[in-house]
Amino acid sequence: MRIIMLGAPGAGKGTQARKIMELASIPQVSTGDMLRRAKGQGTKLGKEAAKFMEAGELVPDDVVVGIVAQRLSEPDMKNGFVFDGFPRTLEQARSLDAMGVEIDAVLNIVVDPEEIVTRLTGRLTCSKCGYMHHRTFMPPQVEGICDKCGGKLVQRVDDNEETVRNRLEVYERQTRPLVEYYGAKGLVRDVDGTGETPETVFLKVKSILETLG
Repeated sequence: MRIIMLGAPGAGKGTQARKIMELASIPQVSTGDMLRRAKGQGTKLGKEAAKFMEAGELVPDDVVVGIVAQRLSEPDMKNGFVFDGFPRTLEQARSLDAMGVEIDAVLNIVVDPEEIVTRLTGRLTCSKCGYMHHRTFMPPQVEGICDKCGGKLVQRVDDNEETVRNRLEVYERQTRPLVEYYGAKGLVRDVDGTGETPETVFLKVKSILETLG
């Protein structure tokens, strides 16, 4: 099973990718994970990516694609994968096609933009263990304290409303065309995530996966 997850920031595609990984026993592969892995391994491409990451810049498509090609050659990818955050651009999608990688389905998690703003601006992350709470949907038992380890809860600097709205605009401009690209191939399956819990969304995802055989 070879799956691509699409959806705006905060749509919950990472959560669903992890659930698919557990269900199908295939690796969840995120762009961030791949870049950090390559950087840690000290490969030529990893060192190239590190230069951009440390400067706070986007890693160029050709470097990302090279790292993806390396990851695809590893044994655990043999029986399938869930791509989370890749491809991010049309150029990356076309490069994936050029590698001869056949995709079974593209799951597009669709959530109303205003709900995404509410989700992201209310996130609270534990500074100690990284566990996530939410002011509205999953408030901590003690304000400002992580339920899991007792660490201090903080809001990420990029989870303010202005930045979130900008990220949504960037998504629409840069990544949304992927929905059209894969839609033309008949691969896109929309999954409505507006007002839904992760568990309810996953029931919809499972139903789609069962149709793939």
